Amino acid sequence: MFVLICLSAGVVFSPGITVNARAVPTRLDDEQFWKLSSTFSESDGSFRSDNLLSNELNFQFVIPPLLQTAKQGRVYMGVGPEQNFTYITALKPAMVFIVDIRHGNLDVQLMYKALFEMSKDRADFVSRLFSRKRPEGLSAETTPKDLFEAYLETERSKELFDSTLAAIQEHLQKKHGFPLSDGDLEGIEWALGNYYRYGPGINYNSSASEAAPEIVGATGFGRRGGGFGGVTYADLMMADDNMNQFRSYLANEENFLFMKDLESRNMLVPVVGDFGGSKAIREVGKYLKSIDAMVSAFYLSNVEQYLSQDGKTANFIANVATLPLDESSTFIRSGGGLGFGGVTRRGASLGSELGNMLSEVRRYSGR
Repeated sequence: MFVLICLSAGVVFSPGITVNARAVPTRLDDEQFWKLSSTFSESDGSFRSDNLLSNELNFQFVIPPLLQTAKQGRVYMGVGPEQNFTYITALKPAMVFIVDIRHGNLDVQLMYKALFEMSKDRADFVSRLFSRKRPEGLSAETTPKDLFEAYLETERSKELFDSTLAAIQEHLQKKHGFPLSDGDLEGIEWALGNYYRYGPGINYNSSASEAAPEIVGATGFGRRGGGFGGVTYADLMMADDNMNQFRSYLANEENFLFMKDLESRNMLVPVVGDFGGSKAIREVGKYLKSIDAMVSAFYLSNVEQYLSQDGKTANFIANVATLPLDESSTFIRSGGGLGFGGVTRRGASLGSELGNMLSEVRRYSGR
């Protein structure tokens, strides 16, 4: 059981959580981290796929214009797994909230948290993530192409999988003291098991395979299939921003070390929440206003498409309106969305685009 130490001159904004007024923290202690994550979260929901990785090969293309509009050093929000890390290393936020309807994504984020904290460099991290022994000759100067081509040729190791899984569990439960449920432990094992089985060649649809549970018995996210396959983890990490600059979170040691530091300070908080729900985004908004923070960017993927189908667009916009925004706050979306007059566009290419959060909220609300 956590005992939260109340801070003098603090302000209570939600049951059981006390924070300093008007000060973005430089770190959260373990109790604060878990309280934010668990108290802000809604009930577990379902999605059309497991989504253990992105399928958006060109998602870096918006980073150059993003850096001209969104401000660095603020708060980043997003949905899904690893694509967030690349946007994070570009914007270098002070704090991050990942809001996803699936509790399984929270488990994946906790797995990543442990791996970042336990790994000394990119090569060590990739070795642990995919349960492949580290090839010789990898260094801080290794290009992302050379890094992933080396691991694509490396055999998986069940021994390394077992030791990594045990280390993740011990790190989260003993070092941090997080009260993980049996479901959390199963979700982490299931996710790591898929990365082990498919390696850097894993794609969006790999976990839909009937053979995937061979490694572990957990169902993880509970629902299988969907999405556009073909784009692999290696492809995503070796991609560039269409201007010959490699920006993935594993493109260089600087990016990796930024993520490692952010995670080590507990400043990336995963939350279970429906974008069209009544709690998660609003609780994040209350908290950010209480510490005088401002949202820099909100990565939506193509979630708006499904919000529109489910009749939740108005709820989502009302939730976004509770966030602290200014004229530079920017949506990052895939496949179109509420921009362009509020028309949701669909496209298998899932090309990324940007939108001004404040102006879109005002336009949708008729203000």
